[in-house]
Amino acid sequence: MMRPLRSVLPVLPIALAAIAAATSSRTAGAADAAGDVAEHDERCVTRLYTAMLGEGAPPTAVTSEPQASFDALAEEPRFVERFARFVNSQMNNAPGAAPAEDAAYYMARFVLENDKRWSEMFVGRYDVAPEDPDAPLGSAAVTASPDGLGYFHSRAWMVRYAGNEPDGIRIVYAYRMMQNIIGLQLAASTNAPEADVSAKGRESAQCAGCHYTPWFALDSVAAVLGKRNGIGADAKFTPSVNGKKVILGGVSISDDRELAEALVANEAFSVNACRLAFKYLYGRAETSCEGPVFDRCVAAFKADGKITSALRAVAKDASFCE
Repeated sequence: MMRPLRSVLPVLPIALAAIAAATSSRTAGAADAAGDVAEHDERCVTRLYTAMLGEGAPPTAVTSEPQASFDALAEEPRFVERFARFVNSQMNNAPGAAPAEDAAYYMARFVLENDKRWSEMFVGRYDVAPEDPDAPLGSAAVTASPDGLGYFHSRAWMVRYAGNEPDGIRIVYAYRMMQNIIGLQLAASTNAPEADVSAKGRESAQCAGCHYTPWFALDSVAAVLGKRNGIGADAKFTPSVNGKKVILGGVSISDDRELAEALVANEAFSVNACRLAFKYLYGRAETSCEGPVFDRCVAAFKADGKITSALRAVAKDASFCE
């Protein structure tokens, strides 16, 4: 039986209102979603510019693919300068008294500007020295050197980390090489007077744990580095005459070049490169929940050996903009 027309008509405005409300809700939802995407893209590109250059992003940098900006930023002179300064801060306790003492800064800048493998920092045949030998406090420069070992054979750096061990054993040099290449971190466990930090004194229980027993045993590593004669600007360095030593957990090494090459070949070298990348981009070390990203970083770094590949793997990961 057909219902009277008057009983149907009142329903129509209600139905139309419901349709309009649903349409309005969908439109609002789409607008909110678009707003969320735009906000994400702006936040992401701002984070990327801040991490890479230390400054905010220009409005033109906000696109639907904000992380695509990484490649252009990695070629920016501002990034090269900032990253080289960051690397120098990680490889020294304090700024050097003279520019050439901050050899890591000059080498990092050189490596980035010339698109070289990160290992060239430590095993490349280069020298870092004042541009004007008569003005050691002036700017320094990287030059090719057949006897170079990254910056480890650079005179100012060698004097800075010559150490003061009574017999001229270059323990500080040994530690700095490992710290710079693989990120080894140690802290002095005693403030004993000089007489107690001789070779004999370092055999005591509180010292042997760093100097003689572990895989990185400082005295054992220093045994292949030759000796220091003299102090400060008058210091002279003689090569090791001890022959090959089995150090670093079973590697046969006779001099500092073989030491540097063994450290670069170690898995810890790639791990340290990605730790540098995380710390530069995030301002902190990686966390355990970031393990998958870290693993991708290590794989990317190993693929071509370039520090920018490690940075790219982290900065272009979706988690960077979360």
